[in-house]
Amino acid sequence: MPSPYAFTDPRLAKLDGFKVEIDEAHERADIILGRPPYNVVAMPQRDQLRLTFETLDEDPRVRVRVIVVRGEGEHFSSGGNIGGFMEASPEHVSKLAWNIAAPARCAKPVIVANRGYCFGVGFELSLACDFRIASETTQYALPEQKLGQIPGSGGSARLQKMVGITRTKDIVMRSKRISAKQAYEWGIATECVPDAELEKATDKLVDELRTFSPLAQRTAKKLLNDTEDSTLAIAIELEGHCYSRLRQSEDFKEGVEAFNAKRPPKFVGR
Repeated sequence: MPSPYAFTDPRLAKLDGFKVEIDEAHERADIILGRPPYNVVAMPQRDQLRLTFETLDEDPRVRVRVIVVRGEGEHFSSGGNIGGFMEASPEHVSKLAWNIAAPARCAKPVIVANRGYCFGVGFELSLACDFRIASETTQYALPEQKLGQIPGSGGSARLQKMVGITRTKDIVMRSKRISAKQAYEWGIATECVPDAELEKATDKLVDELRTFSPLAQRTAKKLLNDTEDSTLAIAIELEGHCYSRLRQSEDFKEGVEAFNAKRPPKFVGR
């Protein structure tokens, strides 16, 4: 059964609007947005979310293979606390994109389970994750234009990489909502499932990712992130170096031996 995660960092002694649970049997950590019904993200919460990802990435006390981000209730998040933007200092606001990019920097695979409203920073946080599983009730939007503002946590930049400038302008400049089905067709969502099957689909992906080598997973994630903006020649060169290093690993040896013996591999992450 999942249990609350015990942080040692005093900055995480009292979590602002979310909680963290560890399921050791399934080697997963869940970061659960817990300010229903809309799970509004407060300004201090962004710093804590970054620290949480960094801690789960490095803490040797627990064996976490996969991190899941989800929300309580029928909505993932309607976005940030609007009043908090006026109260925050320019220095603090300048760090928003760095904090929300924590899932992308995390070495472990990160899955986000979306349902209902996924607006503003909720959408930006989801875009920074590796896998987005969307319930059919999900609506994605970057509505900042309605406030006389633009997305400030990486949303427009990440979205443009995924769907191109024409669709991104349509979403950002018109504060347009897109459905889960459209997000899946455009390559934003990894999967689109009936609402009642969101948790089951998330569990299934967690278990699938756990069957692979942790070392190979970390390597693949970093390689893909690092080569997103590179030329094809550089990407192929870096891929070759990563492939060469993995050939020396215990996991690769185990994978080959298991394949030849026609048995499931037992990866250890080395």
